[in-house]
Amino acid sequence: MGENAIEIEGLTKTYAASGSQPPKQALKGVDLAIPAGAIFGLLGPNGAGKSTLINILAGLVLKSSGKVRIWGFDQDVNPRQSRAAIGVMPQELNIDPFFTPRAALEVQAGLYGVPKSQRITDRILKAIGLEDKADAYARNLSGGMRRRLLLGKALVHRPQVLVLDEPTAGVDIELRQMLWTNIRRLNEEQGTTIILTTHYLEEAEQMCGEIAIINHGEVIARDSTAALIGRMDAKTLVIHPEDPVGTPPAMPPGVETCTRRDGALCFTYRRSQIATGAVIEAVRSAGITIRDIATEEPNLEDVFVELTSSRGAA
Repeated sequence: MGENAIEIEGLTKTYAASGSQPPKQALKGVDLAIPAGAIFGLLGPNGAGKSTLINILAGLVLKSSGKVRIWGFDQDVNPRQSRAAIGVMPQELNIDPFFTPRAALEVQAGLYGVPKSQRITDRILKAIGLEDKADAYARNLSGGMRRRLLLGKALVHRPQVLVLDEPTAGVDIELRQMLWTNIRRLNEEQGTTIILTTHYLEEAEQMCGEIAIINHGEVIARDSTAALIGRMDAKTLVIHPEDPVGTPPAMPPGVETCTRRDGALCFTYRRSQIATGAVIEAVRSAGITIRDIATEEPNLEDVFVELTSSRGAA
């Protein structure tokens, strides 16, 4: 094993024509390295190629060309070892309704060839909060509990790499917090590499140290989360005046102004071109007494929208 948990080089996937539909190229020469021990975000709009990429990593879809190495194992040369090194928590709730959580984990461990003496079923049940539901039928579990069970199934063979595909879709806040507590523990205590796909961009911003954004089958950005957000040059200064102001005061060129419903004055500008002090000075020069002041910085959602919309995302 080197420094990377996953190494992808020139990965392509083209789905064959079907009926009246022409062939579709889902991945177009993806190059991506994911460091071992990272919590890594893989983001993109619907149809960007994320699911195809994940399914190729999991061995569920055959690539058209390129190289994939998981935990140092080439997928073409050592397919069994590469699959054993990765666990996937899918987005779909694909659980046998007649299995209990304990039985589901035992069967999954058996499919991975984990000897009974080495199985950690009870430990997993406790970690995912299903200890008291271990012998209940899966069909009687709530949606949140079923999603926890999916996580447990992905952990039965103690994978070095764990892929979470929309893990918190449709779950409540309490479950989401519990899930992320467990994920952080896996990452910190066992060094498990986590790959997260999610449409909750605030979640990705909080959890992921590095992020890659994929669109139309290509990686269009990859950097640390802080560096990606730092690409956005815009900043908004929100000033609450002591007395109501009808019209925002005149500003230097390049500053956009507006008045919010609560009477706050907003000034949006590029940090690289205009100093915040100049905006504040212009407000004071207009005779406005400032009662309170705040700034609004760009977030990951702003970066995502700018990058994907500029490339013609659907």
